[in-house]
Amino acid sequence: MRAGQQLASMLRWTRAWRLPREGLGPHGPSFARVPVAPSSSSGGRGGAEPRPLPLSYRLLDGEAALPAVVFLHGLFGSKTNFNSIAKILAQQTGRRVLTVDARNHGDSPHSPDMSYEIMSQDLQDLLPQLGLVPCVVVGHSMGGKTAMLLALQRPELVERLIAVDISPVESTGVSHFATYVAAMRAINIADELPRSRARKLADEQLSSVIQDMAVRQHLLTNLVEVDGRFVWRVNLDALTQHLDKILAFPQSPSHHPEIMRLFPRAQMQTVPNAGHWIHADRPQDFIAAIQGFLV
Repeated sequence: MRAGQQLASMLRWTRAWRLPREGLGPHGPSFARVPVAPSSSSGGRGGAEPRPLPLSYRLLDGEAALPAVVFLHGLFGSKTNFNSIAKILAQQTGRRVLTVDARNHGDSPHSPDMSYEIMSQDLQDLLPQLGLVPCVVVGHSMGGKTAMLLALQRPELVERLIAVDISPVESTGVSHFATYVAAMRAINIADELPRSRARKLADEQLSSVIQDMAVRQHLLTNLVEVDGRFVWRVNLDALTQHLDKILAFPQSPSHHPEIMRLFPRAQMQTVPNAGHWIHADRPQDFIAAIQGFLV
């Protein structure tokens, strides 16, 4: 296994929940429905309920008769994490494949509101607009929790659900995420530097806190140039304010029992020799696992 597997606190397998085509209504037997509730502590101004944002996405064309596959990235990630996998999956399955930037990530708008409830709302707004429901939702880490809540709140939108290396419970032992945010906020790079030099300097500064090169390279995918200045496209202020909620999960006090309570027909599959970023460590095995659940 590679050094990037120091994220040992996270579960080391792909968890996939396959929702049946039948029984997907609000009283179907394959899930426990969770009501849609506004996030009262999301940081919205004036007590107003947070509103969905127009998310940035990339849609690969395919057969409209087949359920589309939607990829949701994890914390510090973006839709580009799944570029190669999305292209291969679209070619091999003939399905439409959507990759999406979550709010405060990638090219999607920034907002002080950050919770799984509002991220689920973002998708409830986007997916019907694109005519992609019901769809197969593949969510990694933070994206997996968003996908699970979406399936519980609006099961009619989700044909099948694949949650990658995450459970519907609080993620314990990942205080290093706060360390990552602090290290990224402390980066100091002069303006007008060549991109290669800026990335090298950022990597050097991060290395004093984050020894794992694979983790640093993942974080550096968020470093972008805007008007001659290098900035983080991920909204570090929002992550700092709401990190406790991102590491938690609504209404989930346990682990395996909670998986089976919420998703009674859950199936689990292990991807050997992979760390937390399974799609980067073992892309072919990851694609094979997804295709197996599509059958």
